[in-house]
Amino acid sequence: MTGPSADEISGRLAAVRGRIARACERAGRDPAGVSLLAVTKGHPAEVVENAARAGLTLFGENRVAEGAGKIDLVRPRWPDLSWRLIGPLQTNKARRALQYFAAVESLDRQRLAERLEALLAPAPERRVLPVFVEVNLGGEPTKSGVSEEGAGDLMGLALAQPHLDVRGLMTVPPYCEDPEAARPFFRRLREMRGRLADRFGRPLPELSMGMSHDFEVAVEEGATEVRVGTGLFGARDTA
Repeated sequence: MTGPSADEISGRLAAVRGRIARACERAGRDPAGVSLLAVTKGHPAEVVENAARAGLTLFGENRVAEGAGKIDLVRPRWPDLSWRLIGPLQTNKARRALQYFAAVESLDRQRLAERLEALLAPAPERRVLPVFVEVNLGGEPTKSGVSEEGAGDLMGLALAQPHLDVRGLMTVPPYCEDPEAARPFFRRLREMRGRLADRFGRPLPELSMGMSHDFEVAVEEGATEVRVGTGLFGARDTA
């Protein structure tokens, strides 16, 4: 697979950042408050290196095995890149995920929270793992994420774990070609964040929402992180 060059990614990156800035202007926000997570699922390590040359430093992968293989190839030359797991995490892969990812944005059940805590608690480096509670606002059976009704209980349990730093919420709304169709879901996640922060008396500063086709709407609704893959790297290899 031949991926985009560093120059091609640089051009696309400038365009994405420009769109983020304009969305922030419409919403009266500072663009510095929105992080860009480059999603490299389905793209080879060469694309990651070209993205790093273009200035990207924050990367997301959906699967532990694919991400680990890519990170092993890239890390010797680019040790300062930060990696986040944004796909569903099986409990039997949690130990390996902790070896490769600086944060998990897909905490979706009690058992996973308890497994992560059990692995982190005895570690000599006293690591605290940033996590996002993933909420399946569309109730789609094919997607991971805690239900809207169960989000509060999971949040309370996660906040009680000494080695988990609950940063906020993440969602992937039902796909629709019209980006505006995602707006109600992004708004609900923002409102849910506010309710949970009040309920538990804890700041939940992060909202990870919005992808290549709808990130501008997400920014207008308060996203602090957008996850962009196709908009930076083109269509991924689906073979």
